[in-house]
Amino acid sequence: MVRVLMDEVVETDYGQLDLWFSDDAEDDGDIEATFSGQVNGVAGAAVPGWIYLNLGRRSGGSAVRIEAHDGVIPCGAEWEDVVEVSTVVGEQGDCGWTSWAGESGGRFVLPPGPHRVRVCARGRDAGDADELADGTVDFYLVQLWPAPVEADAILRVGSRNAAYWHETWGSSR
Repeated sequence: MVRVLMDEVVETDYGQLDLWFSDDAEDDGDIEATFSGQVNGVAGAAVPGWIYLNLGRRSGGSAVRIEAHDGVIPCGAEWEDVVEVSTVVGEQGDCGWTSWAGESGGRFVLPPGPHRVRVCARGRDAGDADELADGTVDFYLVQLWPAPVEADAILRVGSRNAAYWHETWGSSR
């Protein structure tokens, strides 16, 4: 069963979209700490209860959909770039998302405990090439399901943009 937690075009800046999984989770702005020990450079999950999503488009609107699932599901072939990370949802189950500088955001609820988070993307290169393009050019699907914590993983790299960020912020820094 799928539960849609958010589905909208997010206006952001600096290509940053943050997901938080506890009311007391905080990002101190240390980007290197966010990706510490990870191989991927797209979804920084090294700060407990916080995931920094690095979008392809620096500014403007990016389509983002967040889904909760009961368990792992197959990854669609339409997605060029796919990574997975883990997080732990706090006792209250309070979670949410916010764009850079809190320009927009929302809340959702998940069952407490460890979750796997898959971030799928397409159009990262188009978003990187023309951040001022009319309309939406990059698309993101975030899928969450209860699962034990495990190391992050790069499942698919199809864009130059994701490859760049994996090399820049990932590679087990």
